[in-house]
Amino acid sequence: MLIRTTTDPVTLKDVPNPGQHPYILDGDWQSGLLIHFENEQTRKIFQALDEDDHKLVLKGDSSDDYIAEG
Repeated sequence: MLIRTTTDPVTLKDVPNPGQHPYILDGDWQSGLLIHFENEQTRKIFQALDEDDHKLVLKGDSSDDYIAEG
């Protein structure tokens, strides 16, 4: 399943008409993550982030050994 987000992860603003804006596809068109950006500048900012800079934090626990249960 392709997961698509139209909220720019840098500005946190909704991207209107996402087909007319830059994006990043992580994975493939069948089972990837498609992230749309407001403009090319925010796409480049996101790409320049270190992986630790945009780590998903669950329940306020950002430790590397956290295991989600459930």
